Amino acid sequence: MLRTLIFILIIFPFCSCHSQQDKTATNNLSKPNKDFQFRALSENEKLSYNNAIQPLYNKMLLQKGFNGAVLLVKNGEIVFEDYHGYINFKTKEAITAETPFHLASISKTFTGMTVLKLMEQGRLDLNDNVQKYLPEFPYNGITIKLLLTHRSGLPNYLNFIDNVSVETYQVKNKKGKIITKKRYIKRKPEITRMLTNQTLYEYLVAKHPPIQALPDRVFNYCNTNFAILALIVESITEQPFPQYMRDSVFVPLGMMNTFVFSIKDSANYVPTYRGNTPWQMDKLDAVYGDKNVYSTVRDLLAWDKALYENKFVSAFTYNLAIQPYAYERRLGHYYGLGWHLFSNPPEPTIIYHNGKWHGSNTVFKRLIHDTATVIILGNKLNANVYRAGQLSSVFTGRSDTTQLAE
Repeated sequence: MLRTLIFILIIFPFCSCHSQQDKTATNNLSKPNKDFQFRALSENEKLSYNNAIQPLYNKMLLQKGFNGAVLLVKNGEIVFEDYHGYINFKTKEAITAETPFHLASISKTFTGMTVLKLMEQGRLDLNDNVQKYLPEFPYNGITIKLLLTHRSGLPNYLNFIDNVSVETYQVKNKKGKIITKKRYIKRKPEITRMLTNQTLYEYLVAKHPPIQALPDRVFNYCNTNFAILALIVESITEQPFPQYMRDSVFVPLGMMNTFVFSIKDSANYVPTYRGNTPWQMDKLDAVYGDKNVYSTVRDLLAWDKALYENKFVSAFTYNLAIQPYAYERRLGHYYGLGWHLFSNPPEPTIIYHNGKWHGSNTVFKRLIHDTATVIILGNKLNANVYRAGQLSSVFTGRSDTTQLAE
C-alpha cells in the first residue's frame, strides 16, 4: 500500500505536466469573434512599422542571400512589402507581387481548413474512419482527426517510396546523458515513376508499409496524413482536389494567383534553387495536400484576413483548428488541426505554419493577439528565412528568439 502511494506521488507530477501544458496552451489562445473588425492604422503608424522593419529585413534577409517575397501585416493592412531577386535565374525573370511560390507545408493549412469546411457542411465527421471514404485503406483505427493532428502513426511516404527506413538508437551526449537519435537507411527504391496521390494510395493498399506508431499514441509529423486527406476531399466532393480548391477556396477568397500543382502541370514546372542550381522536378513533386499549393504573399494576406473575419469557416470551427491536440515533444510546441502552435506563457500563443521543400523556404506566422502576420516566401535554399520570422518583434515590442518548426 505504501509502495503504491509513493509510486503515485512520484509519477503524478509527470502525468500532470503535459496535461497542464495543454491546458495552458488552450487558455492562452485568443477566441476569434464572428463580428471581428480590424482597427484602421494611421499613416504615422504604418510609417513607424515600415521604418522599424527595414533595417531588420536588411540584416536578417537581404544580407543573407535572400531571394523571394516578404509581406508584414498589421490589422489587415500591409506595413512592409518587398520582392527581391528572380523566379527564374536562367531567364532573369524578376519576382513580382503576382509571382506564385511553392508554399511547401503551408499548404497543409488549406487542406486542413477545407476538411473543416466540409465538416461544417455536414459532409464528414472528424471521428470518421478513413475507410468510410477510402474503403481499401489498409490501416485500421485511423480517423480524419488523427490525420489532421499527425497522430495517425502512418509511415511517411517521403521515406518509404524511396525505400528509406528509419531506425532509432541511443547514444550518450557530451554530458553523458542517454539520448535517442534517428538514422535513415536507404535501399534501392521500388518506385521510380512519378507519384500521385492515387498511386500513393494504391501503394499503401498493395504494400502496406509498416506503421511508425499505433493510432493516437504519439505526434509524428508525416506528409502521408495530408496526402490522404486530399483524397478524402476528392471522394466527398467528386472533384479533383486542384479543381475543388480553385473553385471553392481560392477564387471565392479572391486568391487569383493561387493554385494546386498536379501531375498535369508538369510541363510548366518552375524549379526552386540551391545556390544558382535549379532543383529539377522529381518523382515526389506531383503529390498534393501536404504541399503543392502555389501562392503569393498578397494572396496569403487574403487567406489571413479570411481566417480573422471568418469568411471561410465560422469562428467556432476556426477555434477548433487552433486548439493544441498534439504535444510535439518540445516544451511549448503543439499541433492543432493543420496548424503549428507555440505557447510560452504569459505570452500569447503563436499560430503558424512554415514550409520546406527542395529550395522553398516559407513562413506564415500569425500573432492573433496582436492582429499581425509575417509572410516570407523564398525559392532559393536559405535557412535564414525561418529565423527572419522573428521580424514579428516589431509588433510585440519584445525581442523574439523563438525557434519554430520548419
